[in-house]
Amino acid sequence: MSAPIVIAGAGIGGLSAALALARAGKRVIILERAAKIEEVGAGLQIAPNAGRILAGLGLESALAAVALEPQAINIRRGRDGSVLARLDLSDSGSRWGAPFRVFHRADLQQALLQAALAHEAIEIRTSARVGDFTERSGRLSLRAHGEGGVEEIDASGLVGADGQRSAVRAHLFPTERDAPYYSGLTAWRALVPAELAPAALRARESNLWMLPGAHVVHYPLRDGSIINVVVIVAEEPRAADGAAILALEGPELARLLAPKGPGADLLSLVQAGASWRHWPLFARPPLSKWSRGAVTLLGDAAHPMLPFLAQGAAQAIEDAAALGTAFLRLGVGVEAAFADYERSRIARASRIVRASRRQGDYFHISGPASVARDFAIRALGGRGMLARNAWLYR
Repeated sequence: MSAPIVIAGAGIGGLSAALALARAGKRVIILERAAKIEEVGAGLQIAPNAGRILAGLGLESALAAVALEPQAINIRRGRDGSVLARLDLSDSGSRWGAPFRVFHRADLQQALLQAALAHEAIEIRTSARVGDFTERSGRLSLRAHGEGGVEEIDASGLVGADGQRSAVRAHLFPTERDAPYYSGLTAWRALVPAELAPAALRARESNLWMLPGAHVVHYPLRDGSIINVVVIVAEEPRAADGAAILALEGPELARLLAPKGPGADLLSLVQAGASWRHWPLFARPPLSKWSRGAVTLLGDAAHPMLPFLAQGAAQAIEDAAALGTAFLRLGVGVEAAFADYERSRIARASRIVRASRRQGDYFHISGPASVARDFAIRALGGRGMLARNAWLYR
């Protein structure tokens, strides 16, 4: 039996990669640091480019059971809620091969986890992490640290899908210049019971409100019973390393947001959040290579991106598909497959990282420039805005 490919991390990217590799005939071991596989956070948007891949992995029925399909995206002027453009999503499936969907993160991860657990070629170990690893004569030897001590694993390859602060990336690129750094932006996240939200904001639609130096995104989840709300603000770090996780009650966050002039409905929605969690947004320097020999990176470990195009999870899923395709196309050579995977993905992922940052800057424009931006969005309209982003979804 051939040596397995080890994946560090059982997040959305790691589980998707395991399913794609198993589909390509590879044996996979996932090492997950946490004792229990459960997603933190709240809402997650999956655009058609990732939805098509998940359907191809046999997950369509499982995902349809837990997803909500918003019928539109409303781009709003933050100070009064005026809709500048309404992007109709009702024909996404026929246009791009999959609908736009929103999920509670835990629901999506559980669907992926159950599919992985059911696959005979995939083994998942919790309370386990990748330690040191070495390559000799085309073989990869790595140490897995778990509750029972340290185990030596002979692997054919290693995929670092262990997030923005990836330990695998740190082994590949051990330099201070590659460390994560605070972007200057923070996300405040909450789940609001739908009955507490303003009636005008309970529709099965996604909404983006643009304010000077801030923006807010919200959409319903779990059959409309809750509303996922994310408030992004430019602010100084709240601890020396910028990584403190704090919490605010709704009225406190509303007071923080009020100087930016939010409309009454938006302010009411923010006030309705019982507890807002503080998530500083970090970035890392772009990489010109993701792989070295039989070791490669995937998802946030390779290309962490700010969330302003809602493509972070989608790009990890695209990575997973490209990884599986490389093995189907090239056969059993791990180094060649990893190199092919990197070549097929690095330009697109890097482009989306840059575009996501620019999108955030665009949302946060203030003064006369914001008037010009709003006019341009009105002139382009919903169909024009969707067409502008079609390169993401095709």
